[in-house]
Amino acid sequence: MTRAPSIFLYRYGAADLLKNYAAALTAAGLRPRIGGDLAAAGGCAGLLLCGGGDSDPALYGQENLFCRNVDLDRDLRELALVRRFAAAGRPILGICRGCQLLNFAFGGDLCQDLPTAARHRDRGAADGFHDTRIAPGAFLAALYGPSARVTTAHHQAVGRLAPGFRAIQWAADGVVEAIVHETRPIIGLQWHPERQRFLRAAGAVEGGAVFSYFRALCEGRM
Repeated sequence: MTRAPSIFLYRYGAADLLKNYAAALTAAGLRPRIGGDLAAAGGCAGLLLCGGGDSDPALYGQENLFCRNVDLDRDLRELALVRRFAAAGRPILGICRGCQLLNFAFGGDLCQDLPTAARHRDRGAADGFHDTRIAPGAFLAALYGPSARVTTAHHQAVGRLAPGFRAIQWAADGVVEAIVHETRPIIGLQWHPERQRFLRAAGAVEGGAVFSYFRALCEGRM
């Protein structure tokens, strides 16, 4: 039997913060490997960049106007992981904060506080959801069709798109909800497929399909 690919997740706080991500990977037949030591990423087939607080805007050439809960040490460690996995040609999936980090890691920047942020924040104890459109021919279109109802829990988003990336999903107000690299197996999602794998809402897409696709990338089948 072929062994399931290992996916590295950087541990940046309490283990419970990564519980849904690890469970979604496991459900897709992947093996999460969680660690605060970057050496633990050795031998992993892919990298998952999780959500969390804002990144330091100095890393994309801006002064801090609206960022909060900044963890520069985490930023620098995850940027080092991105460089390592990208150089090795190994797949990377960035979710929420992870999507944003991917964009500035490759030369783009972020909108520190969306003019329409109130539409994108969560609803406290309950997840917020909104409708999005998907570019024809994108992998998300193959999974979900031309539109998808997804989670929303952020006040920042991709600004100037990094060279080599293209946007493939947008909210109704034009906020970028997903990006992909043109030549590398690198994906960024502003929404949370790991929540949609376990927290179901009327009309929302099933997030497990994203992790199955990521597994195919890690196994070299895409």
